[in-house]
Amino acid sequence: MTTYIMLLNWTDAGVKTLRDSPARLDKVRTQLVEMGGEMKAFYLTMGEYDMVAVCEAPDDAVAARFAMQLGMGGNVRTRTLKAFPEGAYREIVATLA
Repeated sequence: MTTYIMLLNWTDAGVKTLRDSPARLDKVRTQLVEMGGEMKAFYLTMGEYDMVAVCEAPDDAVAARFAMQLGMGGNVRTRTLKAFPEGAYREIVATLA
């Protein structure tokens, strides 16, 4: 599985219904599992982003579909980063000329 870091911000609609946010988180965790992935970690953050999620998905298409579904809900905007684990990083660097 591939790891993705999702940076999330609440929209105005998401802030207005903030008390419902934990239930929405539970729902999207289940949706990702149904898509063949898993949310490995979730953090409320301070700074430029309101939340960070570490997710795994079988491929980029599933990760993209998951991010789009989140956006369609209207409560968050996402930025998704494909993450390479340390072993892959070392392999990539080792191939540099």
